[in-house]
Amino acid sequence: MVFILGINIPESRVLKTALQTFYGVGPNVAARLCAKLSIHKTAQVGSLAPSKVLSLADELSGLTIENELQRKLRDDIKRLRDMGTYRGRRHAQGLPVRGQRTRTQINTARKLNRVERRG
Repeated sequence: MVFILGINIPESRVLKTALQTFYGVGPNVAARLCAKLSIHKTAQVGSLAPSKVLSLADELSGLTIENELQRKLRDDIKRLRDMGTYRGRRHAQGLPVRGQRTRTQINTARKLNRVERRG
């Protein structure tokens, strides 16, 4: 197990997919990090040198990920709700925010828009 920023990652996992376990790191960001640190896209976590693991952790700590990103998103939605904007009201009601159809096909939006509604 390799320990990066508080998360244990199995040594047999490919690094690009292992990076995607962090909230806010998708396939493009993971590929960009691997390219920046000159790590092959199919390299496994266990084959990395300790210096590469430290530089990877340093790069990840510079990004807005995990709890910090979730807090930022929550604050942005709260700001929209407090201002009383259309988007804020749609978030508060749990309805689609970006103009999607609501006559049918609303169940997915109701599932995905679940954010803290009180307050």
